[in-house]
Amino acid sequence: MDAYLRRIGAERPEHANATALRELQERHLRSVPFENLAVHLGEGIVLDEERLLDKVVSAGRGGICYELNGAFAALLRDLGFRVQLLQARVFGADGTLGIPYDHLALLVETEDGAGRWLADVGFGDHSHHPLAFDLREEQHDPAGTFRIVPAGGRDAPGDADGHGDLDVLRDGKPQFRLETRPRDLADFQVGAWWQSTSPESRFTRSLVCSRLSGDGRTTLSGRRLVTTRGGERHEEILHDDPAVFAAYRDHFGIRLDRLPTDPRAGEDGRSDGGEDGDGN
Repeated sequence: MDAYLRRIGAERPEHANATALRELQERHLRSVPFENLAVHLGEGIVLDEERLLDKVVSAGRGGICYELNGAFAALLRDLGFRVQLLQARVFGADGTLGIPYDHLALLVETEDGAGRWLADVGFGDHSHHPLAFDLREEQHDPAGTFRIVPAGGRDAPGDADGHGDLDVLRDGKPQFRLETRPRDLADFQVGAWWQSTSPESRFTRSLVCSRLSGDGRTTLSGRRLVTTRGGERHEEILHDDPAVFAAYRDHFGIRLDRLPTDPRAGEDGRSDGGEDGDGN
């Protein structure tokens, strides 16, 4: 865990409080990329805590939601936070919900019991800071205005047993629907298998590596390198393999011995890059 903290440039906090959680999440987002390279390198996604920590810490890689939030949960528990894994279904562009166990998010309680927080380092371009889980008002974040509301509408009541689903909104648009019942890491294995094998999955249809950087974001999609700084967007097409290897190394700290297969590449092996890296 000390090596994990070094990976994200953080000191071991004296107290497992909200301030420490906020710093840990932002440092994680700036250090460990959201990436689906394993899907296109034929590596598979194994939801075993030791394997996840080895990938993120020892191998210097990133991952998708199950991997990133699974590893982050282990770190937080070691630091004294109480953590539950929550399953969520992601809203598509047309407003329809994805599969069960589409996304893994974290419900985190501080050691002093002062509050519950929705922490997430595995949803691509999302909130930089943890969201107050029990607050139903707007929450302002560098990535936008967020709100957690009862599923199906801002004023819809939850279930009488307290396990009503919740929708997470960003700038008024639904992002994903949370089920508040705690889950085990193994419960997400079917979702991870579907995401990495189904032709309907966004991850089999795209190749992405993305992280927060400076006052913006850096994303490599196939051979297209996109950087945003202060709201300005710059795009560069990398024309040969050495340039792609260098981009993974220099921008994300990932050293590869072979490049992942890009599902959008044409006969010349090049890709238009597709999406900029949102997702779960």
